[in-house]
Amino acid sequence: MSTNTATVQSLPPPRTHQGVLGWLRTSLFSSPLNTLLTVLVAWLLLMAVPALVDWLFISANFNAQNAQECRQSGGACWAFIAEKHRLILFGVYPYDEQWRPLLASIILVAVIVCSCIRWFWKPFLGLIWMVALVVVGILMWGGVFGLTHVENSRWGGLPLTLILATFGIAAAFPFGLLLALGRRSHMPAVKALCVVYIELIRGVPLISLLFMSSVMLPLFLPEGFSIDKLLRAQIAIILFAAAYVAETVRGGLQAIPKGQYEGADSIGLSYWQQMRKVILPQALKVVIPPLVGIFISLFKDTSLVVIIGIFDLTQAAKTAVADAAWRGFSTEAYLFIAVIYFIFCFSISRYSQSLEKHLQTGYQR
Repeated sequence: MSTNTATVQSLPPPRTHQGVLGWLRTSLFSSPLNTLLTVLVAWLLLMAVPALVDWLFISANFNAQNAQECRQSGGACWAFIAEKHRLILFGVYPYDEQWRPLLASIILVAVIVCSCIRWFWKPFLGLIWMVALVVVGILMWGGVFGLTHVENSRWGGLPLTLILATFGIAAAFPFGLLLALGRRSHMPAVKALCVVYIELIRGVPLISLLFMSSVMLPLFLPEGFSIDKLLRAQIAIILFAAAYVAETVRGGLQAIPKGQYEGADSIGLSYWQQMRKVILPQALKVVIPPLVGIFISLFKDTSLVVIIGIFDLTQAAKTAVADAAWRGFSTEAYLFIAVIYFIFCFSISRYSQSLEKHLQTGYQR
């Protein structure tokens, strides 16, 4: 017996679901509420964007000689940034020596970029970091090779922010890994110590740790022994970030199926071999997004060191605004440093997305 089967041709979707009109209908006008929100947002943009563009670019003054001339334009005074950009970027570092922090910043950024390229993920990357950090230290401190010695109390601006963030991330990550493993340890003393540390640090704001490192820590040191203020701030940042890294990594460890642990046990791997070869690679892939969020927050939180008198990028901008000859242009100054923070944070975010896409795991839904 044979059955005649009619050929059914696929019909195109309705016109209202195709092209630009279809996208507008489904994305912006799919319901009365969405339509209302779309109209409201469009109205706000029409009101704000032209005025913002006019203030930022059209009426802005780029080459004024003084503040009075800048105010007459009615727009942004980018001549203030042109006048004060070296103070904002390098703080009170000696003016004639500011090529040194500039070169140090370029070296730090170049090494970070190299660390993001897979071709450099080889043992010699550690050597590159060691050489780069030594060169950065020589450039910033000086005192050798004919360079003038500069105390780190005169460091400031972007190089100091990069140094605090780079060393903070580099040191907090391995410390956080150890804390996460310690919290999941079967040894009660180790587990209790890690739990107390993590919960204690996560229960207080970074500002309080910076105050304690700056004010209270010297009280507990032996007489005649002191730790540099910049180093104390760096230690506080590392301790703070490590606690958050530990909790994030612990979440990744808990996401790994129990069979992975049992499989590693079945082939006779030791605990550290299991962690290094089987468990941690999978756990870190799972927690890439929250880890990157912590790193971005840490980069921005370096601005809090201003409260203990360290001349970071934010404090440098504040000092530039305080100049009586150019007073009244704080908006331009903070927009300038906001763009700098955005460039770095957005770059980190985009890289994490590409890394996450490249290291696709089987745990995504």
